[in-house]
Amino acid sequence: MDSEFSRVPVIDVSALVVGGGDRRQVAEAIGAACRQSGFFYVVGHGVDQGLQQRLESLSRRFFAQDVATKMAIGMERGGRAWRGYFRVGDELTSGRPDLKEGIYFGQELGPDHPKVKAGVPLHGPNLFPPIPGFRETVLDYLDRVTWLGHALMKGMALSLGLEESYFATHYTGEPTVLFRIFNYPPPRERSTEPQWGVGEHTDYGLLTILKQDDLGGLQVKSKTGWVPAPPIPNSFVCNIGDMLDRMTGGLYRSTPHRVLNVATRDRLSFPCFFDPGFDAEIKPIAIPGAAAIASDRAERWDRASVHDFRGTYGDYLLAKVAKVFPDLRREIES
Repeated sequence: MDSEFSRVPVIDVSALVVGGGDRRQVAEAIGAACRQSGFFYVVGHGVDQGLQQRLESLSRRFFAQDVATKMAIGMERGGRAWRGYFRVGDELTSGRPDLKEGIYFGQELGPDHPKVKAGVPLHGPNLFPPIPGFRETVLDYLDRVTWLGHALMKGMALSLGLEESYFATHYTGEPTVLFRIFNYPPPRERSTEPQWGVGEHTDYGLLTILKQDDLGGLQVKSKTGWVPAPPIPNSFVCNIGDMLDRMTGGLYRSTPHRVLNVATRDRLSFPCFFDPGFDAEIKPIAIPGAAAIASDRAERWDRASVHDFRGTYGDYLLAKVAKVFPDLRREIES
């Protein structure tokens, strides 16, 4: 990172979403945030608040059910598509169980889609609970946030001195879009040790668009410590992932973050991952005026460098997801 930071900036992106403003000024703000913290809030995003409220209400209704009922859409039923519900502790971060439960979703693809017919992992139909309106609300929300992702990547391209269509042309014409609904139950017992809903990690792809509820717990790593990213009404928290770090040669860094579970009631989180096409080969971008950035391997919790990676986004994603759900790895290898 260029410097330490003490807060996550808020950016009004309405000029990218609906027009009528200075798109380059918004792009400059995005670029500054990506160089400094890798995180920023967006407001003026155009995603309907009523839709967001329906999504939250239906999600709370789902998670309030007993585990046996929720397991009717368990991930083992999703096969190679890796969709469905997982229980608290089933998902790992850096080899440790997360204190959260959730549902995995993605683009809704029928049996005749070429990638589904070919058996490509992470492609296929979603699993939905039999709660009226749940399916329609999730798919509507996914469409709207995907649309927002395309708009934000135009700003990202401008911030790098590229044509605003750069990412759509080279990487996101057919993006990989994965959506999660996470529930963090309150700790069962008091402890002097921190209760990590999710341990320290970076995201895998290009851009994460996160809806939070009103409880908070997200923390972002600065040079000198951890910075809270509390909820701001009708905003999304955005952060860049490993592939944008690699593409920009480290100019835009995928910042480690974590979730501290301090709530006394269930906390909901809705991350949507707007990422390169599954078959897109990830290569460094020739960025006008950019200098080489030193490796941050020694600073990362996993001592890994995304700049060593060679291959497609699908290659990278499958290797990562297999570590998150090791019991499902056989679905890739079969």
